[in-house]
Amino acid sequence: MPAAGSKSPRRKSREADLDNIGLEMGNKPPQALDVEEAVLGAMLLEPSCVDQAMEELSASCFYDQKHRMIFEAMSALVIEHTSIDIITVSNKLKSSGNLEAVGGASALAGLSERVGSAAHMEYYVKILKQKTIQRDLISASYDILRDAYDESVPVDDLIDKAQTKVYDAIQSNVRKEVQDIGSIINEAMGDIQEQQTSVGLSGVPSGFVSIDRITNGWQRSDLIILAARPSVGKTAFALNLARNAAVDHHMPVAVFSLEMSASQLVKRLMTSESGLSADKIKGSVKLEPHEWEQLEFKLRSLSKAPFYIDDTPGMQIMEFRTKAKNLVKNKGVRLIVVDYLQLMQGPVELKALREQEVAAISRTLKATAKELNIPIIALSQLSRQAVTRAGSSGKPLLSDLRESGSIEQDADMVIFIHRPDYVGLSDNIEDREKTQIIIAKHRNGETRDIDMIFKSEQIRFIEMDDALDMRATRTVQSAMNSDPYEPVPSYGDFGPVSEF
Repeated sequence: MPAAGSKSPRRKSREADLDNIGLEMGNKPPQALDVEEAVLGAMLLEPSCVDQAMEELSASCFYDQKHRMIFEAMSALVIEHTSIDIITVSNKLKSSGNLEAVGGASALAGLSERVGSAAHMEYYVKILKQKTIQRDLISASYDILRDAYDESVPVDDLIDKAQTKVYDAIQSNVRKEVQDIGSIINEAMGDIQEQQTSVGLSGVPSGFVSIDRITNGWQRSDLIILAARPSVGKTAFALNLARNAAVDHHMPVAVFSLEMSASQLVKRLMTSESGLSADKIKGSVKLEPHEWEQLEFKLRSLSKAPFYIDDTPGMQIMEFRTKAKNLVKNKGVRLIVVDYLQLMQGPVELKALREQEVAAISRTLKATAKELNIPIIALSQLSRQAVTRAGSSGKPLLSDLRESGSIEQDADMVIFIHRPDYVGLSDNIEDREKTQIIIAKHRNGETRDIDMIFKSEQIRFIEMDDALDMRATRTVQSAMNSDPYEPVPSYGDFGPVSEF
């Protein structure tokens, strides 16, 4: 490990790249050596300037390697709680073997004479930060250009790396100011006042009154994990959530399906939207002429909805990040659904370490939700012990999340789908329809079990109140000898769909 203030191989490479690029372009890399000298000189003379420089600048803000060594020596003295002056800095540089490299003690004395005014320190710091951003953007552009010529780099990886490097070049030199609590309270009061006067939810609606009452909609930057055992209804329930947001509320939604094809997903949506049986949509039972008309009429709203599907199998997590960024930027997507987490591919170096790979995927999903400021609903499998465990009514627990405990840690919400008939706790026909949506973790709200009804013949989940209203309506219609071809209720009457 190089001594403090010494030039590391990485820095040599970075400077060499900048110098080479400068030669190719016929220009010197952006720099302000006179300003660097003024900053260092002010730090040698004014203790207040030391604090300001240490807060705003880093060693990379100095282009001249001699100036960088001096600043690093000063940084080391600050860490050691030693005052900064010509003598202490000279001794620090001497102990690290860099005093002669910077020009000796006479060079430090010369810096103290180059100070224009310590009052201009803020202006000097701003100039150095601007020059640093320019240099970092040049380095990032050079790396992007080099990777673009490399045929072995996948295009999706290239796009993600390019976006990340440019973003990092800017953000690494932008520091968020410390805020006093009074200003934060004023901002929070403004949000509260806006919510009091606004109508509707603060987040993306789920389409279920019982869920939205607890969540107030899916909130920005949240990672929501929707988990269940296979064939319980994860995909269909998630599709319904996406459909409700896109069709009923015209909010752009994207679904990344790693398990099923886009055609299969759309057929599920068609089944729930039209009210026709799954067998007729699949083609095993022929449609009647009036059913064709019903299908076309019911699908009009769905076909025009801002609903996007990507069915790339085995998608890399970095490819997902790139596509998600583009969807948010170009399509204005407000909600993303991933089906499902365990089928996504993590970093190549973690392939042999499945738990760490899943943990990396989970962290990236949360980071993406936060960066894009949208909710992400990620489906997840549960371990088999959720079914075999005795004495718990078969209800899943947070510890049942498969392959990584970090999923529970990263998630802002964890929702389970629990069907007693699936785990063999009931053979009663009516009980088979009963389903529970279990909000097991809610970082910013309450947890609760929500009872619903599963209609297997209609492939739909229905809220309990809606189910009671439907039964009452059908009883009245039967008593009045209503037409045997009962009109199919709208999608909103039924709520979300279940899996086939």
